[in-house]
Amino acid sequence: MVLLPGTIYNYGPDAFPVLDEASPQQPLTRKGALRVEMENALAALSQRGGRALVVRCGDFFGPRAGNNWFSQGLVKPGQPLAGVANPGRAGVGHAWAYLPDVAATMVALIERRASLPPLAHFHLAGHWDPDGTAMAGAILRVAARHGLQVRSTSFRWWMLRLAAPFSETLRELIEMRYLWEQPLRLDNSRLIEVLGTEPHTALEVAVERTLAGLGCLPAGHGD
Repeated sequence: MVLLPGTIYNYGPDAFPVLDEASPQQPLTRKGALRVEMENALAALSQRGGRALVVRCGDFFGPRAGNNWFSQGLVKPGQPLAGVANPGRAGVGHAWAYLPDVAATMVALIERRASLPPLAHFHLAGHWDPDGTAMAGAILRVAARHGLQVRSTSFRWWMLRLAAPFSETLRELIEMRYLWEQPLRLDNSRLIEVLGTEPHTALEVAVERTLAGLGCLPAGHGD
């Protein structure tokens, strides 16, 4: 069985604000188009007798996950936390997915693979930030418990635009801005029907383990 941790990049604003497994995929970005191609390849595989499992998630974060918004936008890895740059807009909800929860979900689904179709799609609700401030707030509370004085600021999108001509990564981040300007939530009803529950680590526990794994907490604090 081929496993794919899916993303929200597949979707454009026409599918917002709540995404289920049947929501139309009209991506606006190069990364989104690649994700659609990957899923189409898995669909073709299933038609040839193969099996595949896709679990689509919000923005990933976790102890050693470096290429994501948490570690590229909100905080700076490898140094004690000094600030949080929130790319979201106040009042706009956003979906996050803690990677250990994603892994636990996929393992639970694999254990039930005999009852799944050749190509199975599920959505993980993950951590829903209802107003775009919950994640930043959790980071601030964890930092305070570790004696760090941290402030939260708005993400400086204008700086990305100035540097974007010189960096493909920054251009891709700008392309993703639309995902922060409108609420986007994943409906996990089908997942609950199959598993009965969704693996879910409390937000502040997940954030603390993530910050420790990224080297953002004082020395001596493990993950």
